[in-house]
Amino acid sequence: MSLLVPVILGSVRTERQGIKAAKFVIAKLRERGHEPVLVDPMELDLPLLDKMYKEYPRGEAPEKLERLADLYQRADGFVVVSAEYNQSVPPALKNTLDYFLEEYFWRPSTIVSYSAGRFGGVRAAIALRPILAEMGMPSLPSILAIPSIGKSLGEDGTATEDWIDRSAAKWLDEFEWYATALKAKRDADGTPS
Repeated sequence: MSLLVPVILGSVRTERQGIKAAKFVIAKLRERGHEPVLVDPMELDLPLLDKMYKEYPRGEAPEKLERLADLYQRADGFVVVSAEYNQSVPPALKNTLDYFLEEYFWRPSTIVSYSAGRFGGVRAAIALRPILAEMGMPSLPSILAIPSIGKSLGEDGTATEDWIDRSAAKWLDEFEWYATALKAKRDADGTPS
């Protein structure tokens, strides 16, 4: 079963490394026959949150929010790619996530964390889990943590170390299981109101 998966990137720094992690995940999802869609805060250029999507009268939200709302409502699950900033998530990621709520409901999320150091951004992943759960897209048990991202992934997102591909395979197996199960339940019963 093919899944529609927004890959939400969290960094807007000019020399950001997270784009490599996003490319890696997108390639892995495509290899499995899924439809990943990059959600890049640098391209979106959203202002600091003033109004959530749902706070606009129907059809009056900015076009980029309408497009994201449509994507999220059709999504089967979410991949969130996060750097670690001061033991937490990047502000661009939190801002991008906060524009929506109900659009995330009943869909799993999974985390890719990364850092320049050897911990792979796991502290950001820990901080991100309760945020995602509160938004209605529970975070799955496994994360894909990529340490030393400057050396671990090439510019095109190709892994330079075999363990990354092996870890990603197990991580994606788990995500597919949850996303497929929840999709089947949504298709059969709809979503609770």
